[in-house]
Amino acid sequence: MENDIILEMRDITKRFPGVLALNKTRLTLRKGKVHVLLGENGAGKSTLIKTITGAYVPDEGEILLEGKPVKLDSPIHARQLGISAVYQEFNLINDLDVAKNIFLGRELMTGGSFVMNSRAMYRKSAEYLDRIGAKIDPHTVVRNLGVAAQQMVEITKAISTECKILILDEPTAVLTGQEIDRLFEAVKILKSRGVAIVFISHRLEEIGRIGDEVTVMRDGAYINTLPINDDKIDIDLLVKLMVGREIIDKFPKEEVPIGEEILKVEDLSRKGTLKNINLTLHAGEILGIGGLVGAGRTEMVKAIFGIDKVDSKKLTVFGKKVSIRQPKDAIRLGIGLAPEDRKVEGLNLVMSVMNNIIMASADRMSRFGIISKKRRVSVPETLVKKLRIVTPSIHQYVQNLSGGNQQKVVLAKWLAVGSRIVIFDEPTRGIDVGAKVEVYQLMNNMVREGAGIIMISSELPELIAMSDRILVMHEGQITGELLRQEATQEKILRLAAGGI
Repeated sequence: MENDIILEMRDITKRFPGVLALNKTRLTLRKGKVHVLLGENGAGKSTLIKTITGAYVPDEGEILLEGKPVKLDSPIHARQLGISAVYQEFNLINDLDVAKNIFLGRELMTGGSFVMNSRAMYRKSAEYLDRIGAKIDPHTVVRNLGVAAQQMVEITKAISTECKILILDEPTAVLTGQEIDRLFEAVKILKSRGVAIVFISHRLEEIGRIGDEVTVMRDGAYINTLPINDDKIDIDLLVKLMVGREIIDKFPKEEVPIGEEILKVEDLSRKGTLKNINLTLHAGEILGIGGLVGAGRTEMVKAIFGIDKVDSKKLTVFGKKVSIRQPKDAIRLGIGLAPEDRKVEGLNLVMSVMNNIIMASADRMSRFGIISKKRRVSVPETLVKKLRIVTPSIHQYVQNLSGGNQQKVVLAKWLAVGSRIVIFDEPTRGIDVGAKVEVYQLMNNMVREGAGIIMISSELPELIAMSDRILVMHEGQITGELLRQEATQEKILRLAAGGI
């Protein structure tokens, strides 16, 4: 119905130097509906939502809010008009409590004075939290909350401005199954109150659960909008619309001969975190690590890599007993780590693609502490071509690349070092289906050339399809091992819950 339309974007075009970010794209949002926005990394989704929130002003096109033309020229203006967004990187002050975060910059004052009315802020915060079913004490300091609870605080902060449109950017990327359920319940409550919601996600299986309609973008352009009827949507069709071609095999695992043992970990323990971890990795093998959030998977690989201190650890690398006390020891032995949070731990976002790629191999490339200009350029250029990293040049800042290409830069860094043991912690988190397939193919190339990969993944289909063996963890210890041909989601979840 026309009268339920709250926002229309017509023929929106946005240009940056050398880039056509949006090309006559469009979007229609309706009151009380969840509109899913899909597209590969670099499709223009972020640019589009930044035009909705006033961060960018379009070069061409028209925006209608409740039927009236409007120019959204700043985020403050957009918020005043009832448009709010919750991004992947939360905008919270960790040392303040929940209520002070919710009213940050809009503090309630006592009468006409300059004294904060804390009692009113706590009372109103409790009301707003209750409005979305969030059972969080407004007196709690934010740093003491988990990721899911912090996200609820961000949503509460948005609705406290009585927003009419709420944008959720990858809200489920780091949540567990139960946390996602609670988030979806909060979204349904907001829908019932007439809030229009833009929902961005790379998890296509979620779309039917939460969406009312879906718009697909590709290369900055509008492709199609489809209704979601009876919680059903054609995933294969969406993938084809996103990438412009049909992806036959979403998990292109190659059968590679398993070679010699290249890593052996014995008696890896850390009080309160890890308990007697023992594992082996072979050349040509992808060893999957499964388990629930908090099971100790990331702590285990950080301990192997020398980031975290441990109480005991015996390591054998390529047949030799070794000691890894810090990451540079691991790097010297041919071990690389692509961390879970690539933006914080894996990359320097304000450095170029070139400098990120050579970051870990500077010692090998230098002579008397000086890296020759030829090697400094030739190695990154070779890897950019080999990994098909989409970038205008090797001098482009990494922060300007899509998520999938950022992940390729992380991988290129370890290829530049010559790593033969590479640890991937959530290798495809936050990247689109097309980029996922490219990352899987790069992993195939690595093991085909004799490398071994340890892959932590919370995506069970990915874990089962891409691993040769799977170790499952629960409360800091390995509870079972499954071969690829015998692994099922049910078996993995049983072991992840502590079963046998």
